[in-house]
Amino acid sequence: MANFNPGSINDRLASNVYEIDEGNPHIHVNQELVRRMGAAKLLVNVCPAHVYSEENGEIAVEYAACLECGTCLAVAPPGTLTWHYPAGSMGIVYREG
Repeated sequence: MANFNPGSINDRLASNVYEIDEGNPHIHVNQELVRRMGAAKLLVNVCPAHVYSEENGEIAVEYAACLECGTCLAVAPPGTLTWHYPAGSMGIVYREG
């Protein structure tokens, strides 16, 4: 039986391609509600692609890096995020399953 070495997760993620829909982010954050509900740390910590960061008390979103897994939407308090898949042919193109 042949040995299969899929490589590191970072190497595999680096092989993905992103078609960025400039000016049309698919993630919007309700900053006021995030602050009021204390959800900033949750968003920063839950995203496997590190799309969210906290800067000067606000959540910054690097939507172009999104893996479109929906984890943030599943755990974010209601109303804190508006999230939809990018337009057709935009977003992530997986190369490594």
